[in-house]
Amino acid sequence: MPNDGGDVGEVIRFDVVAHGEGAVVVHVVGEVDTLTAPLLRAQLDEQIAAVPLLVLDLTDVTFLGSAGLAVLVAAKDDADRRGHRLRLVCGSRIVTRALQATGLLTLFDTADGVPEALDVSA
Repeated sequence: MPNDGGDVGEVIRFDVVAHGEGAVVVHVVGEVDTLTAPLLRAQLDEQIAAVPLLVLDLTDVTFLGSAGLAVLVAAKDDADRRGHRLRLVCGSRIVTRALQATGLLTLFDTADGVPEALDVSA
């Protein structure tokens, strides 16, 4: 049966893994666009409030549109206001290019991989 676009569950998925009490990794799989950005925003709002370190693993993001970029900036601002840290694992050319093209890459704390992102001494 073809996807009529009404089921966003097939377009984006979040795998959330706690690493002790102080850190959570949210692994995003799929497209972050106008349709799915609000789902990402809700996920990030929940996690940023709960832990001092949120690692957002974007390695398996296949599209990152302007709505997704806006969510990332808002999440960074929220984390900063709370005194928490948001670290991005870009992991793909798609994500890196979107952040570079908009001049946003330098705004974020980034890591090459999840293990490096979880290193609180960095």
